[in-house]
Order: sequence, then structure tokens, then C-alpha cells
Amino acid sequence: MKPSLIKLIEDSIRQNWDLKALTDFNGETLQYKDVARKIEKLHLMMEAAGIRPGDKIALCGRNSSNWCVAFLATLTYGAVIVPILHEFKPDNIHNIVNHSEARLLFVGDQVWENLNENSMPALEGILCLRDFTLTACRSDDLDYARRHLNELFGRKYPKLFTVDDVGYPAESSEEEVAVINYTSGTTGFSKGVMLPYRSLLSNILFCRSKMKLRQGDNMVSMLPMGHVFGMTADFLYGITQGAHLFFLTRMPSPKIIINAVAQVHPRIIACVPLVIEKIVKKEILPRIDNKIGKLLLRLPIINEKIKERVREESIRLFGENLQEIVVGGASFNAEVEAFLRKIKFPCVNGYGMTECGPFICYSPWEESAYTSCGRAADRMEVRVISPDPQRIPGELICRGTNNMLGYYKNPEATAQVIDKDGWLHTGDMAVISESGHVYIKGRCKNMLLSSSGQNIYPEEIEAKLNNMPFVNESLVVMSREKLVALVYPDFDEALRNGFDEKKLAELLDQSRTDLNRELPAYSQLTRIVLQSEEFEKTAKKSIKRYLYQQTDI
Repeated sequence: MKPSLIKLIEDSIRQNWDLKALTDFNGETLQYKDVARKIEKLHLMMEAAGIRPGDKIALCGRNSSNWCVAFLATLTYGAVIVPILHEFKPDNIHNIVNHSEARLLFVGDQVWENLNENSMPALEGILCLRDFTLTACRSDDLDYARRHLNELFGRKYPKLFTVDDVGYPAESSEEEVAVINYTSGTTGFSKGVMLPYRSLLSNILFCRSKMKLRQGDNMVSMLPMGHVFGMTADFLYGITQGAHLFFLTRMPSPKIIINAVAQVHPRIIACVPLVIEKIVKKEILPRIDNKIGKLLLRLPIINEKIKERVREESIRLFGENLQEIVVGGASFNAEVEAFLRKIKFPCVNGYGMTECGPFICYSPWEESAYTSCGRAADRMEVRVISPDPQRIPGELICRGTNNMLGYYKNPEATAQVIDKDGWLHTGDMAVISESGHVYIKGRCKNMLLSSSGQNIYPEEIEAKLNNMPFVNESLVVMSREKLVALVYPDFDEALRNGFDEKKLAELLDQSRTDLNRELPAYSQLTRIVLQSEEFEKTAKKSIKRYLYQQTDI
């Protein structure tokens, strides 16, 4: 019998009835049976609001147990869930709710403070994620159902709600839309990606076949679940495996993450590369040897005893139960990756996009090649459009079960990325090895052209810049046909080491000179310009490049 996403969810709830399912860190814990009861109560409210299968329900808030409950209740009711990143501006949230034609909105307290219900006139009701109370309502039946919810629930289940009462109608077709996920993208525009049930199911089955999560294992959710990487690799994979998910419920700084994982002992962690890079540089290396510090990243040979010590300390910091960290959503710093490989630390880079729900490429860390994002995911094909795909970068295209149906109410944008043969054009430049390992070089639109006609991939230069002393992050831009690096330094660390802004600028300029010796003449940097503030980013921590494409610096 062909598997079904709704059946996976139903089976997991029934089989893990008495196990812990969802915990708000230092807060409430829900068992799978608690999740089932909450789902059933939300179904009663949806029914009262006149929600029909296929209707849209929006969801916007920080990661939390109730966020998951609202998501699962929507899917198992047969409605379409529209997760919205809580970092989006109020105008964008209003526009997404209206564009998606959502009839209900689940919203977190912090988000709701800045929203205006009159800007979302089609909503039947707005429910607070904290306790599912109605913060606004345009339906008398919904209002009645919420005020008498326990009474209605007791009337429907007079002999208590048991595991035998759990049963959800399966999706009628794998091509049905399950999720409309609005992209966070670096271009400033949101498009509604229509992900069918087959895409979500294929991604979950792929995680099951490649990762090693077991029933009862713990996971710490760091990625925003409003973004498809966190939604699939953390939440849906975890819940269908019978795992116990913990939500930080606040911004995941390196110290907060280290404290959380030390208590939770997660088996699998999914996050963006920036998180791991910061933890390696700010938490792991200083604990090993303050004198060596970042130099360990650049040492070609590391003593075996140091390797063993660093690996043991790293695993201990992540809770001693760690099987693998999967990073994605941005390029992984090559020197950090090389260091982690030297100490045999289980961290691997995958590759995907919202339009594929998200996996396009991934291989377990024991099988993945250095600086590669792995091989094509199961049920996916990948190609590089190039006269020599192994040596000359070209656009990566993919086709398969994970692919989206298209962009909601936007056939023009859909036609721009999916060609007549069903290939999705990723917009990323890549090469692919004979063994099938894919190496991402950078975004097509980010590629810079030198005055001599050479292609320059700024991400490759930025990866090297970010390993310089006192550099937090960087961005390489073209100004007057010259390459300039914008650098946001670690001013506090620099001051602690006796460098004021003038001395810091001199040090970074010397580092630029050293770096240029490693780079071809056409991609050498002419200047470094210090930035006083951190670069503005998307929810997946990619720099919004379009904000910094200065032509005259």
C-alpha cells in the first residue's frame, strides 16, 4: 500500500500515544495524546467556522508546541496550511493572508501586536497561539464554539477521548496542495510556493532513509518552522518518527543553543551554517586552547591527540547523543568544514529550496565529499547546464517528486522557473562530479563579471574573508569595475585585543593583501569597507544582497 502523509501522522500519534511529543523549552510538555486532543478541539472550531477541505488557514508565530498543533490540525482537517515567517513585516503578513485567501489565522502574541485585523477582511477569525483564544472573530458560530469548546468536546466524546478515536481522512490525491509556503528570498519579493502532499511525503521518506532518528529521540528545533527546511527536517520528520521536539521560543544565539543541547541531548540537529560556524569559533575553539583559537582552522595538520580532544569536547557540548548535524540554506564555510572533517565531527551540508520542500541534494556525513552538498535526493534528478558540467559551472536544474506544483496565482513566475520538460531552474551555479556529488558555486544573479570577462563568484571570496581575524561576516560587491569587500567586524573582540577602529582597519587591509595572494588577478579585492551594523538578513540567515549592491562606494 502506498504511504500517505496523513496516515503517517495518524499512525505516529496512535503508536506514540503516551510518549512526549512537544516541549516549549523550560515550559509545558505535550504528549502525543495531548496533541491529538488539541487537534480534535481545533477541528471542532474549524467546523464551526465553516472551513471546508481545501480552504486556506494561515499560521504566523515563533516556533512553539501550539504552532505544531495548529499545523497538524489544519493538515488533518484537509485544509491548506499557509505558514508565514514571523520575521516578516506586518504589511507583508497582511498581503500574504489576503493573497492566499486564508479564512483563519493562528498568530503569536508578538506578531499580533503589530497587525491590523481590518487589513485582512476575509478572515473569519484570528486565534492566539498561546492558548487558542479568539483575538478577533467575524463568525457567531465560531465565537460560540470557542466559548463552549469543552462542552462540545465532551458531548462528542462522552466516554473520554481515546487512541481509538484518532482517525483522519487521507488526502484524496498526492497532487493536492498541502502547504503554500511564501518564500523569504533575498530579492525582497514573496511568492507562494504550492507544495503538494507528494513533495512533503517524499522529503519525509528521504529523511527516514538517510538519517538515524529513532522513536523517543530528542530534537532541538532551531530553524523557523515557517521556513520549509525547519518545517520538514525538524517538525514533520520528527513528529512522524515519534521523536520529542524541543522549541527554544527565542532567538537561538550560540550560548542559548549550547545550553539547550547540553540539557536535551538531541540526536539530529538541523540548522543554517552560520550557527555552526559561530559555535565552532566562539564556543568550541576557545575551550580547547585560547592561545591557538582560530589558528586551528588554518592548520593543515592537527595533532591526533588534539583532534581527539577537540572531537570529544565538541560532542560533549552538543549533548553526547549527537548522530549528525545537517546544515543548509546557505554555503558552508570551507575552512570550518575542513576543520570539522579533520576531527571527524558529524556535520554535513545539504542543498535545497522552498520549491522542492526542500531537499534537492544531501548525503550522510560519512558519504559526503568535502565542500559538496551531496548527491541528488531520492526520487530527484539533477543536471548542470554547461558544456562541461564537471569543470565549467552552469545552472543547476532538478526534476522529481519533491518539486512544487508552481507559485500560487502566479503562472508567469512559475513559467520562469519550470520549463516545458518539468525541470525546475534553481538559479544556482554548480558543477557535478563523476560520482554525482554536487558543488554549488553561487547564485546566478550574484555572479559578478570582471572587466576582462571572467566570472566571479563572490560567495567563494566571502568564505575566505569570514575566516580572517575579527571578521563576523562579509559581502563582496562590484564598484566602478573593482571588487570591494563590505565587512562587519567583531568590534568587541577587536577592542579586547587592543585594536581600535583605525588599527582594525589597518589589520584587515593587511589581511586583504594576504588573501589577494591566494586569488586570481581578476578576483582580487581593491578595498575593505567596514560596516557599523550587521547585514540585514532573511529568516534563513542569508544576507539580503539586493540592499547592498552599491555601484559607487
